Amino acid sequence: MAEMDVPDKGDGGKKRSKKMSTRVDFTPMVDLGFLLITFFMLATTLSKPQSMELNVPAKTDDDDDKPEIKESKALTLILGENDTLHYYIGVTEPEVGFIDFSVPKNAEALLYERQQAVARDWGDKDELVVLIKAMAASRYKNLVNILDEMSIVNQRRYAIVEFTEIDSFIIYDIKPE
Repeated sequence: MAEMDVPDKGDGGKKRSKKMSTRVDFTPMVDLGFLLITFFMLATTLSKPQSMELNVPAKTDDDDDKPEIKESKALTLILGENDTLHYYIGVTEPEVGFIDFSVPKNAEALLYERQQAVARDWGDKDELVVLIKAMAASRYKNLVNILDEMSIVNQRRYAIVEFTEIDSFIIYDIKPE
């Protein structure tokens, strides 16, 4: 463990205070360190990866299988650049708007409001279909956040579809030629 080295002087002269050097044996400390490392490795739980379950339809060659959706039952969300979320309701006379999506909770009010309007008009909030589209400049984090919002507001029918030129005409109020 610890030793004290005391030099022995043989003169019979004046007695002075002796300086003692100490030597500490750290071998037991190494054993204790490995025991602690082993304990903490076995006692901790590793974080499990989180995943979201998405139901994806079977891939078919027919494009004729796409279901028809009434304009009043659809809400289109477009993830834009700089954490913006553009939305529109309908296509022929679209009601267009955008919200700041830097805080994902901002979309919650829009989704609840639209669910209530569809429930009022069609009798069931599950009649609402949300189409999620992402621009090329949007961030992946925003797609994950909007999918989380779908789960939070208990939205059962939604689809991730491709952003088209018609969508850009609608949200930027451009008349196609």
